[in-house]
Amino acid sequence: MAIDVLERGDRQIAETFLPIVHLVFSNLKTWLRGTHHGVSPQHLQAYLNEFTFRFNRRFYPFNSFRSLLGIAGDVTAPTYDELYAAKSRPTTSSGCV
Repeated sequence: MAIDVLERGDRQIAETFLPIVHLVFSNLKTWLRGTHHGVSPQHLQAYLNEFTFRFNRRFYPFNSFRSLLGIAGDVTAPTYDELYAAKSRPTTSSGCV
C-alpha cells in the first residue's frame, strides 16, 4: 500500500519552525508524564491551560506571578468533590495562546 504525499508550503519555513513545535510537544509530554504521572481526559484541558500559561510566561517570572494573582482573584476554587466528580465543570482558557 503506497501513500501519496503532497508537499505544500515553503520547505525552508517548515525546517525552521518544526523543530520548535516538536520541542514544545516534547516538553509538554515530559511535564505531563514526569510532574503529574499522566493525565485523565477529564482534566486534560486544565493541564493544557496551565502548560500554556507557564510556557507563555517562561521568560518573565514576576509577570507570571502578577498574572496568577489577578486570575486567582477572579475565580473560585473548586471543591474536592467538584474536582473528582464524574462530570466536571468546564475549564475556561485564560486567553493565553
